[in-house]
Amino acid sequence: MSFFLVFVAIVLAAVAILVGTDLAPRIFRRRTAEQPFEDGFDEPVASLPAVLLPADAKPADVDRIRFAVGVRGYRMDQVDQVLDELRDQIVRKDGEIAALRTELNKPRPGQPLPERKPAPDPAP
Repeated sequence: MSFFLVFVAIVLAAVAILVGTDLAPRIFRRRTAEQPFEDGFDEPVASLPAVLLPADAKPADVDRIRFAVGVRGYRMDQVDQVLDELRDQIVRKDGEIAALRTELNKPRPGQPLPERKPAPDPAP
């Protein structure tokens, strides 16, 4: 009989702890399909200044970039922002290069057309 009373006392203490610390809803909560698990980490708050590149980034600018190190490595939001900006700059510069090449190859009035040499046949 005394073992039963000790067991009941332990169960009542555990229930009191679960209810008192508000752990019961977290333990017995059913997971939804949108959130199959909870890792315990909150979403990161951008408390650091943004890592920015100048409008006409040069290789030295890219070398000087430093990302803040987070708990799991570099801050992904900073790295993604810089990579997106680099991609946009490369696309813009590629467009400018293509436009300049077409303008350069366009015949001008009063200028003779350049003679095009046939490409040599590759050696068999």
